[in-house]
Amino acid sequence: MDNDVSAGNTTTIVGRLALGITLLAFGLGYTGVIDGVTAADAVSVAQYVGGVALFVAGLMAFRDRDTVSGAAFSALGALWFTWAVSADAAVADNAAGLFLLLFALVALSLTFAGGDQLGQGAYGLFFVSLLLLAIARFADNDGLTKVGGWFAVAAGAVAWYAATAALAHWPTALPRRAAGRGVTATG
Repeated sequence: MDNDVSAGNTTTIVGRLALGITLLAFGLGYTGVIDGVTAADAVSVAQYVGGVALFVAGLMAFRDRDTVSGAAFSALGALWFTWAVSADAAVADNAAGLFLLLFALVALSLTFAGGDQLGQGAYGLFFVSLLLLAIARFADNDGLTKVGGWFAVAAGAVAWYAATAALAHWPTALPRRAAGRGVTATG
């Protein structure tokens, strides 16, 4: 199989589409770039697409013996479902910040879990987003909230591209090259 083009499996594609859509809705809500759209408007997307669909995709990935995608989709499905069902609850800023920080650690673990470059990139951007949003909640900083939203948008775009690339057989890996001039590989 060519390492530069991913065939992708159905579970991973569905999971990445669900994650991408949810991150885009969530992130755009925090950026404030669309007039009248807030993160609260992403609650139903987060609950059903990010929560339920992503969690089911995680269970199916475990069934397919894909532990990286299974862990990622199940954990992130739990994150989105919890975020959505608690969206209307009166939660202290520090409690919300702690929730975001704990799931930032989950995203960091997923970043280092392996898998392909696009998956690691999406989880890494999501980690930065959650970390910034947590700090913004602790510090009550709207500017940092918007920056965190933009990182979520970027993570969503990467996840969406990864799913689309698998469907369309587009490149999903950066080409590898030698470390520098005159460097040769020896076997």
